Amino acid sequence: MELRGAHFTTDSMVQGTPSFTSESLAALKQRYADAKQAHVFKYFDELDDQSAAAFFEQLSSIDVAQCNEFFLRTTQAAAQEKSSGKIEPLEAGSFASTLAGSRDDESARWRAEGMRLIRENKVAVILLAGGQGTRLGSSAPKGCYDIGLPSHKSLFAIQAERIRRLQQLASDAGSPAKIPWLVMTSGPTSAATQKAFADAGYFGLDADDVFFFNQGVLPCFDMEGRILLEQPGRVAVAPDGNGGIYQALRLSGALDWLRARGVEHIHSYCVDNCLVRVADPVFVGYAALRGAECGALVVPKKAWDEPVGVICLRNGRYDVVEYSEISEDMARMTRPESSELAYNAGNICNHYYTLDFLQHRLPEIEASLEHHIARKKIKHIDLESGEQVAPTKPNGIKLERFVFDVFPHVDKMAVLEVDRKDQFSPLKNAPGTGVDCPETSRRDLIAQCIRFAEAAGATVHTVEGSEPAFEISGLVSYAGEGLESLSGKALAADQLITDIDSVVTV
Repeated sequence: MELRGAHFTTDSMVQGTPSFTSESLAALKQRYADAKQAHVFKYFDELDDQSAAAFFEQLSSIDVAQCNEFFLRTTQAAAQEKSSGKIEPLEAGSFASTLAGSRDDESARWRAEGMRLIRENKVAVILLAGGQGTRLGSSAPKGCYDIGLPSHKSLFAIQAERIRRLQQLASDAGSPAKIPWLVMTSGPTSAATQKAFADAGYFGLDADDVFFFNQGVLPCFDMEGRILLEQPGRVAVAPDGNGGIYQALRLSGALDWLRARGVEHIHSYCVDNCLVRVADPVFVGYAALRGAECGALVVPKKAWDEPVGVICLRNGRYDVVEYSEISEDMARMTRPESSELAYNAGNICNHYYTLDFLQHRLPEIEASLEHHIARKKIKHIDLESGEQVAPTKPNGIKLERFVFDVFPHVDKMAVLEVDRKDQFSPLKNAPGTGVDCPETSRRDLIAQCIRFAEAAGATVHTVEGSEPAFEISGLVSYAGEGLESLSGKALAADQLITDIDSVVTV
């Protein structure tokens, strides 16, 4: 399948590519010499014609002066103490909650508004799906991973079915609701992701409602700021972080595509969360009714020392503070009116935006956003020996932005607290690790399906000492609705429910 929208990279990689002539090559060499990066041409004359042309194209696409500026600004900023600013927890009344004890009528009002916006085709979703399943023992895109459900559906399939169900719930007779799905991939995952969607018939969605776009890349540097070569005829590059999504959306034409469809509200999430409520009408409705331009879902921390970033205030502005930035005393601090942790708004990379914010406000914000340093082991060509080196310790720097870097620049923010067991179970670690792994994802999703059935009045007969394999298809229920006919039934714990009228009872 062809990529929908124009192919692109980040702002540092969008120089036009001139024709490959001796004059254009000389001009390119001068550009790199002026930037003190002329070493990248050391092996150019040894390349065959095809390799030389490909290398010329890559080097032409890089704004080397801007990359140098990024490196200098980022390394200088890293030498300063970011946490020297005043850090404060969110005020108790500055965010809302859907946890037990909160007002059900408020959640119902938010949901009704979200469903209205979906019904009017004003809501889209963005999926951050650039990662591979390397830690899971797979080279495939992480969204293709099977967490071991009875259905053996991939994460992509699980999320697609929730979109289909929500479209069904929101549709009026003769007026079907459409939720556009934008999928951000990376170089290593782009082709495989598109093939997975095509092979699965877009998981039952209309192919015209799916838009693929690529995450950008930036050159990798050594510790002194010299661009590294991966091969004699190729610069080492790395994805520019999930914060590259903003420019990627704009340069790919995705925002214009959404504008043409009449979309006004966007829900963004990461592929590795099997419990994500895609296009969550409660969240979208809450943020829209607050008139927010940006929003974030948060979950309470498991404990004061859970190593997770929290949304709080830095110098009076919303920001995400890493757990390493706050002292133990701050992490243990509780609210005076309750025993809850003050720094308790765990960030789960689940966000809301208005299209106006992404299309009109963000371009001016992006110029002031800094990159972050990631010191990594980067394979590279040794310029003395000409051999490729596989370092055993970090030898280079990758620059990246984070998706939450825009928070301090947001004028109207909406933060909504949700229950972790209902909406957050990340897949980060290898099978068998016991934390944020395939087994915990499977367990959490099955437990949720059991709660849905029991809330409808059913009893799920689990067997002591064995894990249940109870799954309700997302096409049957999005968030526990539509299960009324299960009331009073005793259900087998090992079954996949794809039809509410055909269930296994005991």
